[in-house]
Amino acid sequence: ARRYLATQGHRLLGETLELAEEARRQIAQIPGLYCIGPEILGSEATHSMDITKLPICVKDLGITGYEAEIWLREQYNIEVELSDLYNILCILTPGDTKETVELLVRALKHLSQEFRHQLNACPIDVQLPPIPVLAATPREAFYADTEIVPLRESVGRIMAEFIMVYPPGIPILLPGEIIEQESLEYIYRNIEAGLPVQGPEDPTLKTVKVLKKYRPIA
Repeated sequence: ARRYLATQGHRLLGETLELAEEARRQIAQIPGLYCIGPEILGSEATHSMDITKLPICVKDLGITGYEAEIWLREQYNIEVELSDLYNILCILTPGDTKETVELLVRALKHLSQEFRHQLNACPIDVQLPPIPVLAATPREAFYADTEIVPLRESVGRIMAEFIMVYPPGIPILLPGEIIEQESLEYIYRNIEAGLPVQGPEDPTLKTVKVLKKYRPIA
């Protein structure tokens, strides 16, 4: 593998980048889909991007990324890298060819036709979780006395564990943060969509570990 990378790697990666650019161009022409590209660079919180990654927003079709993931798997045997409430992520590698890209584009066109023409299809509103208040450092929360409470009754308490959607694994709540109602609503929305919400010791997410009492950060 090392020898192949050393002798053929530059050519293979160049071909992969060309395939990714062509895929992005074709996906951008499919109604109801948006494939994020270099146009985002220079905006807030952006620096550079990996061209081989194709983040595809499907919310305008009125479906979640998770629903799109399941549909692509069942209809075309295509496995995406990950999905969330609004997007799927496809990744091209040197193992891809013009034929695999054509299959992906054909599947996405079919996806657009399948859901865009449904009478109840309407864009999904984007909801982002709030940025919680940090009332204790993660270290303080880790070593503090804790108790288990029902998740639905945890508003105002301080987290002692993580809650995240994995992938990608970005915490919605982490130890030391105050639980807000908006955070719970975002968590339940992901659960209802079938996405893999995880982190707490209770895999059912019916209960969560919180601090018994705390001293706010100075």
